[in-house]
Amino acid sequence: MISSPLRPAVFLGRDGTIIEHVHYLSDPTQVRIVSGGAESIRRLNNAGLTCVFVTNQSAIGRGMITKDDLNAIHAQMNRELSQKGVGLDSIFFCPLVPTKSDRSIVEHLERKPGPGLLWHAARELGIDVSRSWMVGDQISDVFAGRNAGCRRSILNDANSAQHDDGWTNSGTFHTVTDLCGAADLILRHDFSSRYCSEGVERNLL
Repeated sequence: MISSPLRPAVFLGRDGTIIEHVHYLSDPTQVRIVSGGAESIRRLNNAGLTCVFVTNQSAIGRGMITKDDLNAIHAQMNRELSQKGVGLDSIFFCPLVPTKSDRSIVEHLERKPGPGLLWHAARELGIDVSRSWMVGDQISDVFAGRNAGCRRSILNDANSAQHDDGWTNSGTFHTVTDLCGAADLILRHDFSSRYCSEGVERNLL
């Protein structure tokens, strides 16, 4: 039997990247897909890139929401994406609560900036991490991509005053203003379209 080749992916953060940021989101009715978000995912999919959702959800560990609440939020997000004709390949989340304020420090393998979420997705979905990208609005996303061995991390920072078309921070990551900009950057620099390419939720304890 010939095994299928590993495929490239784009790992995506949630708040401020796919949906509008709401501090400790707990109500599904507050879910809003960011402007251009669905079209960006469609473009990435059309280029042969798997889109995987990886998110820290310490609100569960803090007792602010339950896993059922989170499932309801993600179900609403998937409904809104489905209405626009797109969807994510899978969803992975970590409920652990951090004890340090420095988002670049790995406290637990599964919590970003740890690489665990990305590695779990790679194993389950047959992803080649070295040909994949990480996109998120926190420095923990940038470091998660780097720690996992991604090709590159992209910081989605709508408030960045240093947005340009070149690599920043000595090539460690690039800064864009939204998911549309991230998709533009990936599609300019990636050759994944030459390769062939049910939403699942995971609680990583």
